[in-house]
Amino acid sequence: MKSIHKIITILLCVAAIAGCKKSFLDRPSNSQISANTFYKTTSELRLATASLYAGSEWFQWNTQGYIPLGDVLAGTASFPYNGDLVQLFTRTITAQNGLVTNGWVGLYNVIAQCNTVISAIQQQASSSISVADKNAAIAEAKFIRAVAYYHLAVYWGAVPIIEDNNKLIKDPLLPRNIVSDVYKFVAKDLTYAVQYLPKTDEKGRVTTWSAQGMLGKVYLTMSGLGKSGSRDQALLDSAKKYAGNVCKNSNLNLFPSYYDLFKVQNNDSPESLFALQWAGGVGYGIGNALQQYFAPDGKVTPQQQGGWENLAPSYDLYQMYSGKDTVRRKATIMLTGDFYPELNQAGGGFTAKAPGLKKHIVGTEKDNNLPTMDSWSSPEHNAILRLADVYLVYAEAILGNNATTSDGDAITYFNKVRARAGVDIVTAITPALLRTERRVELAFEGQYWIDLVRYSYYDPTNAVKFLNDQDLNHGRISFTYDPATKIARRDTIAPPVTLPATIASFTLPIPSSELTTDPKLAQPPVPYY
Repeated sequence: MKSIHKIITILLCVAAIAGCKKSFLDRPSNSQISANTFYKTTSELRLATASLYAGSEWFQWNTQGYIPLGDVLAGTASFPYNGDLVQLFTRTITAQNGLVTNGWVGLYNVIAQCNTVISAIQQQASSSISVADKNAAIAEAKFIRAVAYYHLAVYWGAVPIIEDNNKLIKDPLLPRNIVSDVYKFVAKDLTYAVQYLPKTDEKGRVTTWSAQGMLGKVYLTMSGLGKSGSRDQALLDSAKKYAGNVCKNSNLNLFPSYYDLFKVQNNDSPESLFALQWAGGVGYGIGNALQQYFAPDGKVTPQQQGGWENLAPSYDLYQMYSGKDTVRRKATIMLTGDFYPELNQAGGGFTAKAPGLKKHIVGTEKDNNLPTMDSWSSPEHNAILRLADVYLVYAEAILGNNATTSDGDAITYFNKVRARAGVDIVTAITPALLRTERRVELAFEGQYWIDLVRYSYYDPTNAVKFLNDQDLNHGRISFTYDPATKIARRDTIAPPVTLPATIASFTLPIPSSELTTDPKLAQPPVPYY
């Protein structure tokens, strides 16, 4: 059976999959996949859903939202020569910010294509295809749609819910829907996916464990929404139920080596619950361009053409790594003098000249034995949801509204993550310890801002203080590292002028281009249900 990324490569050649659009209100393009001649066999259903895992639909979000919004916005890294990134790092974000616009548009591109596939299966799929196969295909599309809407809700709060593209023809001006209904819609899609996705599938495709892990995370987020001072216990219990089921009953385990987890040869390990299925060498606009943008040096990229925006990790992130946490640190960020034999192998390896990003940096075409690999198309299948994330979600759901927990299950799965990293296990968990653990485990995987938004839902005062303390402690700045003394020092340059955080800082502005297209987006949100 072909792996899913090979299927996507075929699709990119034979089907005009929906591309990047100027506005999420634009109708998705018609393609061979949505034509009346398609959806006649189970194999064609599988081809259609394979198209949702990567390609042009995900390109904008992956390059413009995944790390910039998930990590730069949270103070994890900066790049002083890109004005839009500087706005994120300094909390001076305007509605004209290109990263904010591309993040919004990119997620709606994903949603538009998911809607197209769901509608086509429901209306055009041959009666000869079994109901189980149809439901499973719809479940894949609903899972991916739910992931996109979850990110929209986290970053923008109240957003329009669109589940039928054809309705935009009759009324292209849509209001925003209240954020609680957006999360309810996400949970509804994931509940469907939990029921109809299989327990196992070909490598790279989502399963019921993917859906249950994501649903646990969504319920954990929902539990604090509008609950200042505490979280809703019923929703915490739901989060514990679904995340715990993945932990205990999926027969999945953490990949043994954190460092090797992010190498291309280990794409789609059992720890990966949902990863984007990029193919190497497919060119601009449909490939994984994380290396192209964020590599620390062009020498470690195909044709030595990348590293346009070499991200400088913040001193605040560096301080999160304990003295024993060397494996995760070196797999995530480079320090001056770090040597990486797997990068630039033709040149004898790569030695870092300054602190920079390591995660997602997988090397050249020669390093990966992939002659067709280009600077715009890394073969890394970057994960959106990993088992380690679900382990920590489970621990947090058990901790709930308590100041500390020594619950056996919480400690067991929390310590599985730490033990793999080679750091000391713990006998009790606190909210602060959980946030730190999630930050270092999931750094540069687009998760930290999501964690802070979740924090802001149920403890807004301390969440705002947390952001402002980054500034007071001068951690929201780049740093230098002396490999001889092993001492890191904040850069001596003046720190960037950062606006004080408020609770409003946790919600991104609606892109100005979208407000111009649809003035209703500026109106108060309305219920969807």
